[in-house]
Amino acid sequence: MNTSTNLSQFLQWSGKMPLAEAAVEYLSIDCRDTPAIARVTRFCGAGGTMEYHITVRLTAPVPEADAVCHLTRAYQYALAAVDVSVSSAVFRRIFCSDVVNQAHLVKHPVLGIPATGGCAVSLVGQPPLPAKKFSLWAYHICDPPADLKKSFENGTVSLRRGGLTHHWTAGLTDCVAVGPYEQTRRVMEDYDAWLRAKSMTMATNVVRTWWFMQNVDADYQGLVEARRDFFSSHGLTTASHYIASTGIEGAHPAVAARVSLDSYAISGLQEDQVTYLAAPEHLCPTHDYGVTFERATSVAFADRKHVYVSGTASIDHTGRMLFEGDVVRQLDRTLENIEALLKNVSANLGDLAMIIVYLRDPADGAAVDAALNEKMGTIPYVLVQAPVCRPVWLIEIEGIAIVPASLPKFPHF
Repeated sequence: MNTSTNLSQFLQWSGKMPLAEAAVEYLSIDCRDTPAIARVTRFCGAGGTMEYHITVRLTAPVPEADAVCHLTRAYQYALAAVDVSVSSAVFRRIFCSDVVNQAHLVKHPVLGIPATGGCAVSLVGQPPLPAKKFSLWAYHICDPPADLKKSFENGTVSLRRGGLTHHWTAGLTDCVAVGPYEQTRRVMEDYDAWLRAKSMTMATNVVRTWWFMQNVDADYQGLVEARRDFFSSHGLTTASHYIASTGIEGAHPAVAARVSLDSYAISGLQEDQVTYLAAPEHLCPTHDYGVTFERATSVAFADRKHVYVSGTASIDHTGRMLFEGDVVRQLDRTLENIEALLKNVSANLGDLAMIIVYLRDPADGAAVDAALNEKMGTIPYVLVQAPVCRPVWLIEIEGIAIVPASLPKFPHF
């Protein structure tokens, strides 16, 4: 891992993080009396815009009401340590051990629930590991001294930045349709109608999706078929491109929801601003085994590139699963595959701003947690129980990388 800009020391409450341009910086926050680990990534490009990815993981089993307080307090400590306002958040995901019963507990203004217009908030039933009630991932954007130009509509926060508008959408579902195919189709049709009302399309403007299924072993095939059918009639094919995506088990607060969707789209993109990454010596195209998503997508801006790495597992260039039954070796191969994708944009694991790690078996949580801390340093991450689409895959990892760039033909982020 690239450690040249890795600020791995613990920051005391009174300290501030030193500013360095055009590098991903990592920081662990001292949460003092709060049983939690908070980690922050910051990136400041030549254009001056700063991005922060913050993760909070609880470290002790506590009652649910107390867990929300600890989660919120650790998040506030992280924000204060890097001098960032809570109002600069554009997206948060709260990972819950029992989302149906906990949705009412996480109503807190700092977390953005109920929605007040400033941030898209996703609630997902993916139990944090090892065995805790909640975890948090938050994404903040700062343009000192200007305020962000945000608007909110039906679960989507839209951020206008020059000629681009960024749209983060959380928790789309359809509880009327029956079955994963029908629900997926309805969700995609509804989302597509919203995009078209904003003069966008799925093929041109959607950069990243997250599909959550109540039971991945039972529901994944229906989602795959519905997505493939929808894409084929909307300009997304093997001859064009797909969308970076994760399809993973994760419950929605509405018990009738078999499928739900989080998404990120950008309006105003130039045609050559988005590229689709592959690493054929490590991973085969997803359509080789009947699914339709990109391994990774890069979006270029004047002073940086954002790389969205889809859910990635331990496979080889033929799509064959490697290291059956060995979660740590699967972890190593998964990281190798991610790094192979990042090489397309002259990046490596040290450019990752955050990762989410999904495990099928919660009994693997302690071993994987220890391995991640050894291999990945202080990178912000969330570790959750969330079975992957093939039972033999014990682990899957997704991530976001931020890479310095000098591309003046593109708009600033």
